Amino acid sequence: MKKIIVLGGGGFIGGHLARKLKQDGCFVRICDIKNHEYFEHEDICHEFILGDLTDPKTVELVIGKGYEEIYQLAADMGGAGYIFTGQNDANVMHNSALINLNVAKEAVAKGIKKLFYSSSACMYPENNQIDSNNPNCEESSAYPANPDSEYGWEKLFSERVYLAFNRNFGLNVRIARFHNIYGPSGTWKGGKEKAPAAMLRKAAETPDGGEFEVWGDGQQTRSFLYVDECVEAVLSLMKSDFTGPVNIGSEEMVTINQLAQMAIDISGKNIIIKNIYGKEFLTKYGFKCPLGVRGRNSDNRLFKSKLGWEVSKPLVYGMSKTFEWIEQMVSDKSYEVVGL
Repeated sequence: MKKIIVLGGGGFIGGHLARKLKQDGCFVRICDIKNHEYFEHEDICHEFILGDLTDPKTVELVIGKGYEEIYQLAADMGGAGYIFTGQNDANVMHNSALINLNVAKEAVAKGIKKLFYSSSACMYPENNQIDSNNPNCEESSAYPANPDSEYGWEKLFSERVYLAFNRNFGLNVRIARFHNIYGPSGTWKGGKEKAPAAMLRKAAETPDGGEFEVWGDGQQTRSFLYVDECVEAVLSLMKSDFTGPVNIGSEEMVTINQLAQMAIDISGKNIIIKNIYGKEFLTKYGFKCPLGVRGRNSDNRLFKSKLGWEVSKPLVYGMSKTFEWIEQMVSDKSYEVVGL
């Protein structure tokens, strides 16, 4: 039985990945600073260690000898309301960088055979993503570096950490740049949720004939990948001989208004989209409307050429599946709606 460690397995993607690995017959150890909110431990792992990976002693404990692979997804992160306001920059950079420095060093010390690191499309240069209709997120476009957030800078730094450990110490790494992964059993409220979950939650909570807010003019473009396909791509990368970095995402680009309308259509309600920005946003929320780059879309040509993998499901499929789950969460009266 292959022995696997999933760091960040208490999070959204990490939980889904750990569950798949366990289903595939691997022995799975998870470490995270929090329990998974929606999966029981027995469903996703054989052993769950609650610990802070910014502490090198925790990492030393978790990465035991005899484990073959590490999947490193642990990070301090969230949606636009968490990443782009600037209020969490120090924590995002300090905590995530410490985790990756600790993990790289300990993986070498314990002789880990292969390590996966989840980077992000947020590391691509801001100037390549000004045109909402023609963003450039080809892997080779990463330099000269100019990410639009401190989160992106940290991801780029940590990519370089793992590649340096690969060159100097022979650490066998695989690096992927995730593009907006979404799906059930993840954060869907509270400010750290991603755009698909936020739109679907608003559609579920908003009464028929009502309206909900979309930050900005709604013409920003993005692509979104369903979590099951993300897990499939990660496992394909780990089985390959390709180090990366490589994009893992969908090439089905939509505007944020189109994403919101898709959520409304799936809900079957008649809801009006209200775009909010500028002074109106400052008056209501007290800080500048966080929008991120103007346009971003995954470029999957490198992944396809190296591994032959392609996305198989359209956005509406995953959005429909996710809405079913979020609608159940909304109908659960154990939480309080504090605003849309």
